Amino acid sequence: MAEGPFFRAQTPLHPDHLWIWEKAVYVDENRRTWLPITIEVQPPLQVLLRQEDVPLGDPVCPSQLGPSLLPVMWQLYPGRRYRASDSSFWRIVYHIKASVGFSGDPSGGCG
Repeated sequence: MAEGPFFRAQTPLHPDHLWIWEKAVYVDENRRTWLPITIEVQPPLQVLLRQEDVPLGDPVCPSQLGPSLLPVMWQLYPGRRYRASDSSFWRIVYHIKASVGFSGDPSGGCG
């Protein structure tokens, strides 16, 4: 009998830098991709950055992206915070890398 799906969460190291690559995709110094999810738009802006492996296309010039609430770059500073390209500071609350997978036969052994 095959085991059911499992969920695994890992806490990746905080990236030193995050740069906008294309709309809604950031890349760090290790070429890991990060997807922003805006949780709260009212001040203070709250964003969840989820590290997820996605295929990268060609990078897009920030001026071609149009207006955005998010900066084009973040740099890690001491004290669990990032400084954005607009000089604002963002506090790190937590972040995870989540992956969903199956062990054994993904059909669950039914046939």
